[in-house]
Amino acid sequence: MSLRKASVLELATAAYELEARVLRGLLHRDAEGRWRVGETPVEEWLAACEGHEAVLILASLSEEPPLSPRVCRTCGREYVGWDCPHCREVRRRLRGR
Repeated sequence: MSLRKASVLELATAAYELEARVLRGLLHRDAEGRWRVGETPVEEWLAACEGHEAVLILASLSEEPPLSPRVCRTCGREYVGWDCPHCREVRRRLRGR
């Protein structure tokens, strides 16, 4: 399943802002058969979370399915994406960021 690239990158940005670990790159196996994302070995990256409850988000960015516009239930503006950019900016401003 492939998701819309802009939506996935917004989710990754939100995770990064919450100080979560974010890894982006081409998923492949190296010559020894180990999984890598870009140049980062996945096993080593996951080892940092060993013994902890975790959520791993993996989404293909290879295809761009169309995303229809939505109407924000808070401000009534039309937007395309994960959440309303106007309301997101207002929330960030109110939180002092």
